[in-house]
Amino acid sequence: MESGNNFLRTAGRVLNAGQSRALILTGNIHDVFHTNKGGKDDYSSLVEYLTGNWNLSSLILIVYELNGPIRFLREKDAGQVRKAWIEWRLGMNPDQLAINRMTASEEVQSQVDSVTSSYDDSMQKAVSNPTLALELMRQMCLCSRTKLGGSPCLKGDLLILIEGADMLLPDAPITSLNDMDRQRVSICHDWFCDLGFVNGGDSVVMIAESRSQLNQRIARLPQLIEVEVPSPDLETRKHFISWFSRNDSKKRKLQLWGTQAELAELTAGLSLHALMQLLKGVRHGRTKLSQEEVVAKVEDFIKSQLGEEVVEFKKPGHSLTDVIGFKRLKTFLNKEVIPRFGMDSGEALPGAAIGGPIGAGKTFIFEAVAAELDMVVLVIKNIRSKYYGETDVIFERLRRVLMALSRVLIFIDEADTQLGGVGADTHATERRLTGKIQSMMSDPLLRGKVVWLLVTARIHLLSPDIRRPGRVGDLIIPVLDPEGKDREAFLDWVVSPVIERKLTGEDRELFAAATEGWSAAGFAALRSELKAKAKLFGKTGKLTMDEVMTLIEDLLPPAIGETRRYQTLQALVNCTRRSLMPNPDVTDEEREAWSHEIRQLEAKGIR
Repeated sequence: MESGNNFLRTAGRVLNAGQSRALILTGNIHDVFHTNKGGKDDYSSLVEYLTGNWNLSSLILIVYELNGPIRFLREKDAGQVRKAWIEWRLGMNPDQLAINRMTASEEVQSQVDSVTSSYDDSMQKAVSNPTLALELMRQMCLCSRTKLGGSPCLKGDLLILIEGADMLLPDAPITSLNDMDRQRVSICHDWFCDLGFVNGGDSVVMIAESRSQLNQRIARLPQLIEVEVPSPDLETRKHFISWFSRNDSKKRKLQLWGTQAELAELTAGLSLHALMQLLKGVRHGRTKLSQEEVVAKVEDFIKSQLGEEVVEFKKPGHSLTDVIGFKRLKTFLNKEVIPRFGMDSGEALPGAAIGGPIGAGKTFIFEAVAAELDMVVLVIKNIRSKYYGETDVIFERLRRVLMALSRVLIFIDEADTQLGGVGADTHATERRLTGKIQSMMSDPLLRGKVVWLLVTARIHLLSPDIRRPGRVGDLIIPVLDPEGKDREAFLDWVVSPVIERKLTGEDRELFAAATEGWSAAGFAALRSELKAKAKLFGKTGKLTMDEVMTLIEDLLPPAIGETRRYQTLQALVNCTRRSLMPNPDVTDEEREAWSHEIRQLEAKGIR
């Protein structure tokens, strides 16, 4: 459980060193955490976990929850702060107050009653008024560090925990905030920037899922330090499963398909809270937990965290043996790419970018690669959100998920549209998102755990930073239209359902001439068309070669030839392996000729 406590130690070091008096805890904040203080072996919420570990005699712990009271962990502390507040507002230390009461008892008592009533009234109103609650806690910090008669008003330091900070200080342009929201932002800004607070002993710890959810005037303050609460790792999950099993009822013992260690491995990506739900459901049903149930729970949980419209789990139903043609490419994938993707962090490839013209079969081939890898396949559909500030939050959730999963393949189709640029003409959110994804691709912590497959017909539109070595630029693979033996394999495959005999040399010549320049998608569409015609008009569900040729002659190719040529050239000039070129012995002059042809096509408006 050591790794699970790292965030607590980090936060403690920051506060003890005085690096900052304002912290924000982000990340896995809604989970449960192991508590073993005072012989108590249990799991509790984050606030209970923090108060249990920070319950020190030198600290006065205050917890504020939205629409709840300002709560003191110890009742005696509430009385101590109330007494100090009264003395601070009157400007008298205890000795002065006692003397004044004796010399002018009625007047002083009236002042004391007024200040006491004001404090009690404010504490009561703070329950339904978060703006007042924040201001009251800010003034408590002022009171704490004020000295009267050479002695501080409070002997202990305040440690204030504020839950739901994103609801108190919502992220929106300051002009669109209502008056109360704006006032709370102003209160916290003044509070955290006050040099007296910065150099004092009191501290504020806010809790929110993401720093991006806070109003940017607060989130960007250098005085505010972020500490991330990580998702549970393997050891943490093992400990929780063991604890749950130990505390099981004898009548309802947990039944697993395998060992607890295997369950811990398979639940990578789940929070402990979600794991608890899974185990309680199995225990109640008195059934044996299956691997399929665990996988389904992990997928549902991750989709609920990121959103159905952001990701989906892919289970490709085909493998490389189902891919027609592409013999040289399949050999390369089997011998080099797939083994490298499965290696440890030092030798593993971070991923690959796949270019080639539309309809070349890129997605089909690399879905097959994903199936061969025996890894979780996460398809990024749309990481951007229409809501203000939500894109950054989604990205942070995605990163936490990737850090928690043991091995995962990220599949991004149409990557040029999913990942924008980083140029000056790109929206700030787009630049930030692309920059963060680029950083993840080269993150040493994710090397060997996360494999990136970026598929696009417009490989040149991917950011140069993405295409550099160390990211997917280590391996850029062109998928081109079939030629030679690969093309012959497609011809045989297309007619195999509708012609009983094998193609003759003459048939093959006619067929090849009629389908010159066709893509893999074109051949697949023709096969489907031939099967439909055979079912509708053929004798015994078959066609003759003449009927096949008549159908082909009736088809007109779409007017996308120049666009496909442009995309083919871009795939060739961006390819990072000679062995993947149509001609591995390609010369520099030929490559320069491709670049020249690209410029000619661009001059005609082809992009």
